[in-house]
Amino acid sequence: MSRTSRQSEILSIISSKNIETQDELVAELRLAGFSITQATISRDIKELGLIKTLTADNKYKYVTKQTIDAKLSGKLMTVVREAVISVVTAENLVVIKTISDSASAVSSALEQLTLSEAVGIFSDRSAVLVVCSNARDAETVKRKINELL
Repeated sequence: MSRTSRQSEILSIISSKNIETQDELVAELRLAGFSITQATISRDIKELGLIKTLTADNKYKYVTKQTIDAKLSGKLMTVVREAVISVVTAENLVVIKTISDSASAVSSALEQLTLSEAVGIFSDRSAVLVVCSNARDAETVKRKINELL
């Protein structure tokens, strides 16, 4: 079977089961009909960018980097909800007031959103400034941020 189908099966396996070791992954692949070596699995793990993360029961499992990014995004969005005090526009600017020392985290979360209307995002300790090309874009950014709250 091809490398693509094998790697697809690996992604399927790790999304449905907690796979802690390469040996477990080899065993699952063999059950699925793949004839595979440890060296091949090691290369596949590297090519797929799989990493190990700690589970709730203090064991490790393979996950994709996207899984971790999604969890991080969720946590950052929680920070936004809890840290933002107000969102106002002034012409082409959006000013976001935050609780003290939270603006950097809010700024990081907004950068992950990839707001196409934003020309730049800047922060100090308790405020984030989003610069847009025009007032209409600033209102759009304000609306998007308020939808997160």
